[in-house]
Amino acid sequence: MRPTLPARLRRAFLVLLLPALARAAAPAPDADGFTPLFNGRDLSGWVNGNCAPETWSVRDGLIHCTGLPIGGLRTERQYENFILELEWRHLRRSGNSGVFVWGSPINAPGVPFLRGIEVQALDHGYAEDFQRKNGKASDWFTVHGDVFAIHGATMRYIGRTNGKRSFPIEDRSRPSPEWNHYRIEARNGSLRLHVNGREVSGGDDANYRKGYLALESEGSPVEFRNLRIKELPSSGAGPEVTAPVDPGWRALFNALDLRGWRTTAATEAAWTVGNGRITARAGAGPEAALVTSTELGAAEFIVDYQPPRAGPAEAVVLVRGHPVRLTGAEPGKFSRFTVTVAAGKVRVAREGGAATEAALPAGLPAKGPFALVPATAGGVFTNLHARDL
Repeated sequence: MRPTLPARLRRAFLVLLLPALARAAAPAPDADGFTPLFNGRDLSGWVNGNCAPETWSVRDGLIHCTGLPIGGLRTERQYENFILELEWRHLRRSGNSGVFVWGSPINAPGVPFLRGIEVQALDHGYAEDFQRKNGKASDWFTVHGDVFAIHGATMRYIGRTNGKRSFPIEDRSRPSPEWNHYRIEARNGSLRLHVNGREVSGGDDANYRKGYLALESEGSPVEFRNLRIKELPSSGAGPEVTAPVDPGWRALFNALDLRGWRTTAATEAAWTVGNGRITARAGAGPEAALVTSTELGAAEFIVDYQPPRAGPAEAVVLVRGHPVRLTGAEPGKFSRFTVTVAAGKVRVAREGGAATEAALPAGLPAKGPFALVPATAGGVFTNLHARDL
Protein backbone atom coordinates (compact mmCIF):
# COMPACT_ATOMS: atom_id res chain seq x y z
CA MET A 1 0.00 0.00 0.00
CA ARG A 2 1.33 3.42 -0.96
CA PRO A 3 1.81 5.70 2.11
CA THR A 4 -0.28 8.89 2.24
CA LEU A 5 0.23 12.19 4.04
CA PRO A 6 -2.01 12.94 7.03
CA ALA A 7 -4.92 15.26 6.16
CA ARG A 8 -3.44 18.12 8.18
CA LEU A 9 -0.18 17.95 6.26
CA ARG A 10 -1.98 17.71 2.93
CA ARG A 11 -3.91 20.88 3.73
CA ALA A 12 -0.71 22.67 4.73
CA PHE A 13 0.94 21.54 1.51
CA LEU A 14 -1.96 22.89 -0.56
CA VAL A 15 -1.84 26.23 1.25
CA LEU A 16 1.77 26.57 0.15
CA LEU A 17 1.21 25.18 -3.34
CA LEU A 18 -1.90 27.05 -4.47
CA PRO A 19 -0.37 30.58 -4.58
CA ALA A 20 2.46 29.19 -6.68
CA LEU A 21 0.00 27.53 -9.04
CA ALA A 22 -1.98 30.76 -9.32
CA ARG A 23 1.17 32.68 -10.22
CA ALA A 24 2.06 30.07 -12.80
CA ALA A 25 -1.42 30.23 -14.34
CA ALA A 26 -1.46 34.05 -14.55
CA PRO A 27 -0.50 35.29 -18.01
CA ALA A 28 2.91 36.88 -18.26
CA PRO A 29 3.14 40.50 -19.43
CA ASP A 30 4.15 41.02 -23.04
CA ALA A 31 7.10 43.12 -24.15
CA ASP A 32 5.08 46.31 -23.59
CA GLY A 33 3.99 45.27 -20.09
CA PHE A 34 0.39 44.37 -21.00
CA THR A 35 -1.47 41.27 -19.85
CA PRO A 36 -4.69 39.98 -21.43
CA LEU A 37 -8.03 40.62 -19.69
CA PHE A 38 -9.77 38.00 -21.84
CA ASN A 39 -8.38 34.56 -22.61
CA GLY A 40 -10.40 34.04 -25.83
CA ARG A 41 -12.05 30.86 -24.49
CA ASP A 42 -14.32 31.75 -21.59
CA LEU A 43 -15.23 34.60 -19.23
CA SER A 44 -12.76 33.72 -16.49
CA GLY A 45 -11.94 36.86 -14.53
CA TRP A 46 -15.29 38.46 -15.28
CA VAL A 47 -18.59 38.68 -13.36
CA ASN A 48 -22.06 38.88 -14.93
CA GLY A 49 -23.42 41.66 -12.75
CA ASN A 50 -27.16 41.63 -13.38
CA CYS A 51 -27.84 40.14 -16.81
CA ALA A 52 -29.38 36.91 -18.05
CA PRO A 53 -26.97 33.95 -18.40
CA GLU A 54 -27.04 34.18 -22.19
CA THR A 55 -26.40 37.94 -22.36
CA TRP A 56 -22.63 37.47 -22.28
CA SER A 57 -20.83 34.63 -24.04
CA VAL A 58 -17.70 33.78 -25.99
CA ARG A 59 -18.05 33.22 -29.75
CA ASP A 60 -15.16 32.65 -32.12
CA GLY A 61 -12.69 34.09 -29.64
CA LEU A 62 -14.75 37.25 -29.04
CA ILE A 63 -16.82 38.47 -26.10
CA HIS A 64 -20.34 38.56 -27.49
CA CYS A 65 -23.19 40.52 -25.91
CA THR A 66 -26.84 40.22 -26.96
CA GLY A 67 -27.64 43.70 -25.63
CA LEU A 68 -30.51 42.43 -23.46
CA PRO A 69 -31.11 43.30 -20.71
CA ILE A 70 -29.31 46.54 -19.93
CA GLY A 71 -26.50 45.70 -17.55
CA GLY A 72 -22.82 44.95 -17.28
CA LEU A 73 -20.04 42.39 -17.30
CA ARG A 74 -17.38 43.53 -14.84
CA THR A 75 -13.94 42.42 -13.77
CA GLU A 76 -13.50 40.26 -10.68
CA ARG A 77 -11.00 42.70 -9.21
CA GLN A 78 -10.52 46.44 -8.94
CA TYR A 79 -8.00 48.60 -10.79
CA GLU A 80 -6.55 51.99 -9.96
CA ASN A 81 -3.92 53.25 -12.40
CA PHE A 82 -3.61 51.51 -15.75
CA ILE A 83 -3.63 51.60 -19.54
CA LEU A 84 -6.50 49.58 -20.99
CA GLU A 85 -6.75 48.67 -24.66
CA LEU A 86 -9.63 46.93 -26.39
CA GLU A 87 -11.54 46.74 -29.65
CA TRP A 88 -15.32 46.85 -30.05
CA ARG A 89 -17.87 46.75 -32.82
CA HIS A 90 -21.63 46.98 -33.05
CA LEU A 91 -23.42 44.25 -34.98
CA ARG A 92 -26.44 46.44 -35.68
CA ARG A 93 -26.87 50.02 -36.83
CA SER A 94 -27.49 52.57 -34.01
CA GLY A 95 -26.06 50.24 -31.37
CA ASN A 96 -25.29 51.55 -27.90
CA SER A 97 -22.68 50.27 -25.44
CA GLY A 98 -19.80 51.48 -23.33
CA VAL A 99 -16.84 50.72 -21.13
CA PHE A 100 -17.05 51.53 -17.42
CA VAL A 101 -13.98 52.62 -15.49
CA TRP A 102 -13.61 52.76 -11.70
CA GLY A 103 -17.09 51.31 -11.27
CA SER A 104 -19.04 50.01 -8.30
CA PRO A 105 -19.50 46.23 -7.81
CA ILE A 106 -23.29 46.33 -8.34
CA ASN A 107 -25.72 48.72 -9.98
CA ALA A 108 -26.35 52.17 -8.59
CA PRO A 109 -29.74 52.48 -6.84
CA GLY A 110 -32.74 52.24 -9.15
CA VAL A 111 -30.76 51.91 -12.40
CA PRO A 112 -29.11 49.09 -14.38
CA PHE A 113 -25.73 50.87 -14.54
CA LEU A 114 -22.71 50.93 -12.27
CA ARG A 115 -21.67 54.12 -10.55
CA GLY A 116 -18.47 55.11 -12.33
CA ILE A 117 -16.98 56.79 -15.40
CA GLU A 118 -18.49 55.73 -18.71
CA VAL A 119 -16.51 55.73 -21.94
CA GLN A 120 -19.26 55.59 -24.51
CA ALA A 121 -19.22 53.23 -27.50
CA LEU A 122 -22.04 54.45 -29.75
CA ASP A 123 -22.70 53.66 -33.40
CA HIS A 124 -22.96 56.42 -36.04
CA GLY A 125 -26.56 55.49 -36.82
CA TYR A 126 -27.64 56.70 -33.37
CA ALA A 127 -26.63 60.28 -34.18
CA GLU A 128 -27.99 60.03 -37.74
CA ASP A 129 -31.39 58.94 -36.42
CA PHE A 130 -31.40 61.81 -33.91
CA GLN A 131 -30.66 64.36 -36.62
CA ARG A 132 -33.31 62.92 -38.95
CA LYS A 133 -35.92 63.05 -36.19
CA ASN A 134 -35.03 66.50 -34.81
CA GLY A 135 -33.81 68.28 -37.90
CA LYS A 136 -30.44 69.10 -36.33
CA ALA A 137 -27.40 67.37 -34.90
CA SER A 138 -27.32 66.60 -31.20
CA ASP A 139 -25.54 69.05 -28.92
CA TRP A 140 -25.49 66.69 -25.91
CA PHE A 141 -23.83 63.53 -27.26
CA THR A 142 -21.54 62.33 -30.04
CA VAL A 143 -20.67 58.88 -31.39
CA HIS A 144 -16.90 59.33 -31.27
CA GLY A 145 -15.93 58.69 -27.65
CA ASP A 146 -17.76 60.78 -25.05
CA VAL A 147 -16.52 60.42 -21.45
CA PHE A 148 -18.79 61.17 -18.48
CA ALA A 149 -19.46 60.35 -14.83
CA ILE A 150 -22.77 58.69 -13.98
CA HIS A 151 -24.99 57.88 -11.00
CA GLY A 152 -23.02 59.52 -8.22
CA ALA A 153 -19.54 59.52 -9.74
CA THR A 154 -17.89 62.88 -10.44
CA MET A 155 -15.26 64.19 -12.84
CA ARG A 156 -13.89 67.52 -14.06
CA TYR A 157 -14.03 67.36 -17.86
CA ILE A 158 -11.31 68.58 -20.20
CA GLY A 159 -11.40 69.81 -23.79
CA ARG A 160 -14.75 70.30 -25.46
CA THR A 161 -17.51 69.95 -22.89
CA ASN A 162 -21.04 70.97 -21.98
CA GLY A 163 -20.24 70.52 -18.30
CA LYS A 164 -21.83 67.08 -18.23
CA ARG A 165 -19.43 65.12 -20.43
CA SER A 166 -16.19 65.44 -22.35
CA PHE A 167 -16.80 65.53 -26.10
CA PRO A 168 -14.11 64.26 -28.51
CA ILE A 169 -12.09 66.94 -30.21
CA GLU A 170 -11.92 64.85 -33.37
CA ASP A 171 -14.35 62.41 -35.03
CA ARG A 172 -12.51 59.11 -35.35
CA SER A 173 -14.88 56.20 -34.73
CA ARG A 174 -16.03 53.85 -37.49
CA PRO A 175 -19.62 52.70 -38.08
CA SER A 176 -21.04 49.21 -37.65
CA PRO A 177 -19.85 46.55 -38.39
CA GLU A 178 -16.28 47.90 -38.42
CA TRP A 179 -13.99 47.50 -35.42
CA ASN A 180 -12.88 50.42 -33.26
CA HIS A 181 -9.84 50.59 -30.98
CA TYR A 182 -9.96 52.29 -27.58
CA ARG A 183 -6.96 53.08 -25.43
CA ILE A 184 -7.94 54.32 -21.97
CA GLU A 185 -5.19 55.80 -19.82
CA ALA A 186 -6.13 56.15 -16.15
CA ARG A 187 -3.79 57.79 -13.66
CA ASN A 188 -4.59 59.21 -10.23
CA GLY A 189 -8.19 60.09 -11.11
CA SER A 190 -7.35 61.42 -14.59
CA LEU A 191 -8.62 59.61 -17.67
CA ARG A 192 -7.67 60.06 -21.31
CA LEU A 193 -9.39 58.26 -24.19
CA HIS A 194 -7.67 57.49 -27.48
CA VAL A 195 -9.97 56.46 -30.35
CA ASN A 196 -8.33 54.62 -33.23
CA GLY A 197 -4.91 55.96 -32.42
CA ARG A 198 -5.44 59.52 -31.22
CA GLU A 199 -6.39 61.14 -27.89
CA VAL A 200 -9.81 62.77 -28.13
CA SER A 201 -11.47 63.20 -24.69
CA GLY A 202 -11.15 62.74 -20.94
CA GLY A 203 -11.29 64.31 -17.52
CA ASP A 204 -9.55 64.84 -14.19
CA ASP A 205 -10.31 64.61 -10.46
CA ALA A 206 -12.55 61.56 -10.81
CA ASN A 207 -14.31 60.01 -7.84
CA TYR A 208 -14.15 57.04 -7.75
CA ARG A 209 -10.58 56.70 -8.96
CA LYS A 210 -10.21 53.05 -8.06
CA GLY A 211 -12.83 50.41 -8.87
CA TYR A 212 -14.02 47.78 -11.30
CA LEU A 213 -13.88 47.77 -15.10
CA ALA A 214 -16.99 46.74 -17.00
CA LEU A 215 -18.44 46.24 -20.47
CA GLU A 216 -21.97 47.45 -21.08
CA SER A 217 -25.05 45.74 -22.50
CA GLU A 218 -27.48 48.41 -23.69
CA GLY A 219 -30.06 47.14 -26.12
CA SER A 220 -28.13 45.98 -29.17
CA PRO A 221 -25.63 43.19 -29.96
CA VAL A 222 -21.99 44.19 -29.59
CA GLU A 223 -18.65 42.36 -29.55
CA PHE A 224 -15.29 42.97 -27.87
CA ARG A 225 -11.84 41.57 -28.54
CA ASN A 226 -8.13 42.07 -27.77
CA LEU A 227 -8.70 43.30 -24.23
CA ARG A 228 -5.41 43.89 -22.46
CA ILE A 229 -4.23 45.99 -19.51
CA LYS A 230 -0.99 47.43 -18.22
CA GLU A 231 -1.18 48.24 -14.54
CA LEU A 232 0.70 51.32 -13.36
CA PRO A 233 2.02 52.04 -9.84
CA SER A 234 -0.61 52.93 -7.26
CA SER A 235 -0.99 56.56 -6.23
CA GLY A 236 -2.60 55.58 -2.92
CA ALA A 237 -6.30 56.00 -3.60
CA GLY A 238 -7.98 56.21 -0.20
CA PRO A 239 -11.33 54.72 0.82
CA GLU A 240 -13.13 57.99 0.08
CA VAL A 241 -12.27 57.66 -3.63
CA THR A 242 -12.39 53.86 -3.91
CA ALA A 243 -15.44 51.83 -4.93
CA PRO A 244 -16.74 49.33 -2.37
CA VAL A 245 -15.19 45.89 -2.70
CA ASP A 246 -17.64 43.20 -3.79
CA PRO A 247 -18.49 41.15 -0.68
CA GLY A 248 -19.98 38.33 -2.77
CA TRP A 249 -23.20 39.75 -4.18
CA ARG A 250 -25.17 37.62 -6.61
CA ALA A 251 -28.20 38.80 -8.53
CA LEU A 252 -31.58 37.31 -7.63
CA PHE A 253 -33.22 38.92 -10.69
CA ASN A 254 -31.69 38.76 -14.17
CA ALA A 255 -33.51 41.95 -15.34
CA LEU A 256 -35.08 40.02 -18.21
CA ASP A 257 -37.50 37.39 -16.87
CA LEU A 258 -38.45 35.42 -13.76
CA ARG A 259 -36.01 32.55 -14.07
CA GLY A 260 -34.97 31.65 -10.54
CA TRP A 261 -38.42 32.51 -9.13
CA ARG A 262 -41.41 30.25 -8.52
CA THR A 263 -44.32 31.33 -10.69
CA THR A 264 -47.96 30.35 -10.43
CA ALA A 265 -51.15 31.55 -12.06
CA ALA A 266 -51.53 33.99 -9.16
CA THR A 267 -48.02 35.44 -9.50
CA GLU A 268 -48.26 35.70 -13.29
CA ALA A 269 -51.44 37.75 -12.85
CA ALA A 270 -49.93 39.92 -10.12
CA TRP A 271 -46.49 40.74 -11.53
CA THR A 272 -45.05 42.02 -14.81
CA VAL A 273 -41.43 42.17 -15.94
CA GLY A 274 -40.15 44.88 -18.26
CA ASN A 275 -37.33 47.44 -18.59
CA GLY A 276 -35.30 45.54 -16.03
CA ARG A 277 -37.97 45.86 -13.35
CA ILE A 278 -40.56 43.72 -11.58
CA THR A 279 -43.86 45.57 -11.13
CA ALA A 280 -46.68 44.55 -8.81
CA ARG A 281 -50.27 45.04 -9.95
CA ALA A 282 -52.32 47.22 -7.62
CA GLY A 283 -54.80 45.15 -5.68
CA ALA A 284 -52.81 41.92 -5.71
CA GLY A 285 -52.78 40.19 -2.34
CA PRO A 286 -50.14 38.39 -0.27
CA GLU A 287 -51.15 35.07 -1.83
CA ALA A 288 -49.37 36.31 -4.96
CA ALA A 289 -45.97 36.65 -3.25
CA LEU A 290 -43.10 36.09 -5.68
CA VAL A 291 -40.70 33.54 -4.17
CA THR A 292 -37.14 32.62 -5.09
CA SER A 293 -36.30 29.03 -6.01
CA THR A 294 -33.17 29.15 -3.85
CA GLU A 295 -33.08 29.17 -0.06
CA LEU A 296 -30.76 31.21 2.13
CA GLY A 297 -29.81 31.23 5.79
CA ALA A 298 -27.78 34.03 7.34
CA ALA A 299 -27.70 36.50 4.48
CA GLU A 300 -27.82 40.12 3.38
CA PHE A 301 -30.11 41.45 0.66
CA ILE A 302 -30.21 44.54 -1.55
CA VAL A 303 -33.69 45.65 -2.65
CA ASP A 304 -34.41 48.74 -4.75
CA TYR A 305 -38.09 49.67 -4.30
CA GLN A 306 -40.20 52.43 -5.85
CA PRO A 307 -43.65 53.01 -4.36
CA PRO A 308 -46.45 54.19 -6.62
CA ARG A 309 -47.12 57.93 -6.74
CA ALA A 310 -50.40 57.36 -4.95
CA GLY A 311 -50.72 54.95 -2.06
CA PRO A 312 -48.70 53.82 0.96
CA ALA A 313 -44.94 54.16 0.53
CA GLU A 314 -43.91 50.78 1.90
CA ALA A 315 -43.26 47.26 0.72
CA VAL A 316 -42.97 43.89 2.38
CA VAL A 317 -40.40 41.18 1.69
CA LEU A 318 -40.27 37.74 3.27
CA VAL A 319 -37.06 36.24 4.62
CA ARG A 320 -37.43 32.58 5.62
CA GLY A 321 -41.16 33.24 5.78
CA HIS A 322 -40.84 36.23 8.13
CA PRO A 323 -42.30 39.56 6.88
CA VAL A 324 -39.93 42.54 6.81
CA ARG A 325 -41.35 45.99 6.11
CA LEU A 326 -39.48 48.44 3.89
CA THR A 327 -40.61 51.93 4.86
CA GLY A 328 -39.60 55.51 4.14
CA ALA A 329 -39.32 55.36 0.34
CA GLU A 330 -40.52 58.46 -1.48
CA PRO A 331 -43.51 57.79 -3.79
CA GLY A 332 -42.42 57.61 -7.41
CA LYS A 333 -38.71 57.31 -6.57
CA PHE A 334 -36.43 54.36 -5.93
CA SER A 335 -34.89 53.78 -2.52
CA ARG A 336 -32.23 51.20 -1.78
CA PHE A 337 -32.86 48.97 1.22
CA THR A 338 -30.29 46.67 2.81
CA VAL A 339 -31.82 43.80 4.78
CA THR A 340 -29.50 41.75 6.99
CA VAL A 341 -30.63 38.50 8.60
CA ALA A 342 -28.16 36.95 11.04
CA ALA A 343 -27.71 35.92 14.68
CA GLY A 344 -31.44 35.79 15.32
CA LYS A 345 -32.00 39.39 14.23
CA VAL A 346 -33.12 41.31 11.15
CA ARG A 347 -31.75 44.76 10.37
CA VAL A 348 -33.12 47.13 7.74
CA ALA A 349 -31.31 50.24 6.46
CA ARG A 350 -32.55 52.67 3.82
CA GLU A 351 -30.07 54.52 1.59
CA GLY A 352 -27.20 53.52 3.85
CA GLY A 353 -28.69 55.31 6.85
CA ALA A 354 -29.20 54.13 10.41
CA ALA A 355 -30.60 50.61 10.62
CA THR A 356 -33.64 49.46 12.54
CA GLU A 357 -33.24 46.11 14.25
CA ALA A 358 -35.66 43.50 15.53
CA ALA A 359 -35.47 39.96 16.82
CA LEU A 360 -36.51 37.15 14.52
CA PRO A 361 -39.32 35.02 15.93
CA ALA A 362 -38.39 31.67 17.38
CA GLY A 363 -39.02 28.61 15.27
CA LEU A 364 -38.02 30.01 11.87
CA PRO A 365 -36.29 27.49 9.62
CA ALA A 366 -32.50 27.76 9.34
CA LYS A 367 -32.90 28.43 5.63
CA GLY A 368 -35.71 29.65 3.46
CA PRO A 369 -36.56 31.53 0.26
CA PHE A 370 -36.69 35.26 -0.25
CA ALA A 371 -39.99 36.71 -1.46
CA LEU A 372 -41.57 39.93 -2.69
CA VAL A 373 -45.09 40.65 -1.42
CA PRO A 374 -47.23 42.90 -3.63
CA ALA A 375 -48.44 45.96 -1.75
CA THR A 376 -52.09 46.91 -2.12
CA ALA A 377 -51.20 49.94 -4.22
CA GLY A 378 -48.55 48.15 -6.30
CA GLY A 379 -44.94 49.22 -6.71
CA VAL A 380 -41.73 48.46 -8.59
CA PHE A 381 -38.66 46.39 -7.61
CA THR A 382 -35.25 46.17 -9.27
CA ASN A 383 -31.60 45.41 -8.44
CA LEU A 384 -32.28 42.44 -6.19
CA HIS A 385 -29.04 40.99 -4.81
CA ALA A 386 -28.09 38.61 -2.02
CA ARG A 387 -24.95 37.36 -0.30
CA ASP A 388 -24.33 34.70 2.28
CA LEU A 389 -22.99 35.73 5.67
